[in-house]
Amino acid sequence: MTQITLRGMDPEIEKKKKIRQTSRMTGKSLNRVILDMIYNYTGLNKKRRTPSAASLTKLAGGWSEKEASKFFESLKSCEQIDEEMWK
Repeated sequence: MTQITLRGMDPEIEKKKKIRQTSRMTGKSLNRVILDMIYNYTGLNKKRRTPSAASLTKLAGGWSEKEASKFFESLKSCEQIDEEMWK
């Protein structure tokens, strides 16, 4: 596959972080989000092959952004050290 490097992106695009937000919300890489935008714009919506990690996700399961955030929030109490316990 051919690689293309994007240069000179308008700072307004980066400030609004729409591409990054879409990436986080959909669980897709920035590269995949930008490719999807290009395919949609050109009308070349190819049937994408299954991502290589899909089989692992199917086997082990996957978390949404909300589920992952909730999990990491629940771990915060475990990160505190009880000084009295270690004396």
